[in-house]
Amino acid sequence: MADDIKPRIRVPQTAKKGEVIEVKTLVTHPMESGQRKDAEGKTIPRRIINAVAVTYNGKPVFSAKLEPAISANPYLSFFVRIEEAGTLAFEWKDDNGDVYKAEQKVAVG
Repeated sequence: MADDIKPRIRVPQTAKKGEVIEVKTLVTHPMESGQRKDAEGKTIPRRIINAVAVTYNGKPVFSAKLEPAISANPYLSFFVRIEEAGTLAFEWKDDNGDVYKAEQKVAVG
């Protein structure tokens, strides 16, 4: 199942110094709450993305703790002020200990 999980990000590739840009993320993930049962009546183990952290040039710019009520394929959007060229680094962690990463460079022009 881990192969089906794919982070996606949408970030402008360039910004003016001081501009606030919108960052959009989506991860294809089942976000199994641990409350459903399979066809045999057995509880499907909980497996959700429980933490998201984003840094810009190594400095934290966004973090979130996610709970089972979040839908499958969680979508997040937030804003970041760009003062210098750099790299947004994204990290999602799930209950199995798996970590999914993505990066996007932003140029200042």
